[in-house]
Parts: sequence; structure tokens; C-alpha cells
Amino acid sequence: MHPRIAERIADTAKLTKDDVVFEIGPGTGVLTRALLARAKKVIAVEADAELYAKLAADFAPEIARGRLILTKEDIRATNIGTLLKDYVVVANIPYYLTGEILRLFLEAPNQPRTMTLMVQKEVAERIARSKKESVLSLSVKAYGTPKYEFTVPRGAFVPAPKVNSAVLSVRDISRKHFATATEEKRFFELIHAGFAHKRKKLANNLQEIDVAVPLALTTTRAEDLSLALWLALIKKGG
Repeated sequence: MHPRIAERIADTAKLTKDDVVFEIGPGTGVLTRALLARAKKVIAVEADAELYAKLAADFAPEIARGRLILTKEDIRATNIGTLLKDYVVVANIPYYLTGEILRLFLEAPNQPRTMTLMVQKEVAERIARSKKESVLSLSVKAYGTPKYEFTVPRGAFVPAPKVNSAVLSVRDISRKHFATATEEKRFFELIHAGFAHKRKKLANNLQEIDVAVPLALTTTRAEDLSLALWLALIKKGG
């Protein structure tokens, strides 16, 4: 990653000197350096043994002072519950893990305050810009406010990837839409059922789990239903 892109990502995260940042896959440490310049502390998880060893050597002074906590671990094996309650996530994540990483943090008991992630451009657009919803976009919007921040061209990386990238932020993260854990669970049951067969109308998909859809929505497809309407279905006991 080009250092200027790393600086811009760190600026987009709006970090303060009191912030604790969780970084996934720091790689060569370009973004890590930009985060350390702005935040109180960075907690970084790197799965690659060679990259981990190089990071440990390059950032030895920061590790010694406790400003960087570096762990060799796969993010999918990380216990998010051990993190402090007030933290932010900033990372250039493995694109094939985008959905899994978003769910891991947004559904965690101790959610981050904000997330600022470099993802595939097409995925960022689908979450934050598309007029059509998806399981992923609704899963993000249920917990926070996504925003397409800026595009990152392939030339910002060496070697250049096959796809363009974009920085996606998710702010105002909370569980305010769910009064209970049961509502939260029911929401995900409904959207997964609603999108189970994309060519079918919403009413036909939800009929399979014995959920009645209001008459006004019987000809609607799942992708055309807003977050507010999905939430209304669970509030009605759907």
C-alpha cells in the first residue's frame, strides 16, 4: 500500500490520541505506522509468520513501550471479547473475509465504536451506495451507518491487484434497532429467508418460515425492502 493511501485511511478514521485501534493483517506495517502516529495504542493481528517476524523487528521500540500489541493469529480465531469496550477498527482486510470480518465485529458483545476498512470497490458500493439491498448491506445497516469514503486504484499497490478497492466506514455502531436478543436473532432469520431464493417474491420466501407479509408488500422482492421495513416485520412479531 502506498503511504499516502495509508495516511488518508488513518485520517478518514478520525482518530484521537485517546483511541485504541484494532488492526487486522498489518502486512508490511505501512498503515500501522500511520495509525501509531495518531492513536494512543494499536492492537494488531497478523496471521503470516514471515510478516509477523518482520513487524516484530521493525516495530520493536513501539512494542517495548506498549504502544503496539502484536499477535500472530488468524482473525477468525481471535477472541474479540477480550478487547476493551471503547475501541475502533481500522484495516486493509483480506477481501475474501469481508463479510465474515464485518459480522465478527458488528455482532460482537463489545462492538467497536467505528470501523474503517479497505475492501473491494464493488462490495463497498453494494453496502453503502446500491439502491438494492442484500443480506450483507442489511447486516451492516442494522448495526451502523455505512459510508463509501473514497476509491483506491489498483496502482496504489505493488503488485497491483486485479480489482479496484475502496475505503468503507461504519459509524454510530450500536444495537439500538433491537430491543432484545430475540429480536436481533429474528431479524437475521428473516433476511436470510427473504433472500433464500432471489427470483421469488418476498411473500413466497417468508411463507416457507410461516411469516405473513403485509398485503402492500406481497409483490415486493427482498432486495427492494428497506431496513426500516425489515425491522417493522420483527416488531410486528413476523
